[in-house]
This record gives sequence, C-alpha cells and structure tokens, in this order.
Amino acid sequence: MADRRLWSYKEIAAHIRVQPDTVRSYRKHGLLPPPDHVEGGKPYWYADTVRAWVASRPGNRGRRDG
Repeated sequence: MADRRLWSYKEIAAHIRVQPDTVRSYRKHGLLPPPDHVEGGKPYWYADTVRAWVASRPGNRGRRDG
C-alpha cells in the first residue's frame, strides 16, 4: 500500500537526519525531486517519493530507514 502522507521540509529533514535548511538547499540545487503537491506556495512530497529518493541517493550504502 502506498504511503500518501505529505512531508514538508521538516519531515524530510528528520527522516534523513539533517536540518530543514539543508533540504531547502538540496531543492535549490536540483537534488530533491519536484514536489508532489504545493499548497499556499509551500512544497510537499509524498513519503514514498522521499523514500525512493533516499534509496537512490549516491552514498546511501544500503542505509535503512530508522
């Protein structure tokens, strides 16, 4: 079953253990997938989108979700 929860910068940052500003920088530099939804000018991503992105990131070395 697909995980359709929407994550903001804050949830993505917590998932990959960085600061939200780091995630914003990733987006600014084209390192984050396009948002799945934008509401009030704020981007959101489905949890599954983020998990797929994390799994495909260079240097992931098979890390598992915590």
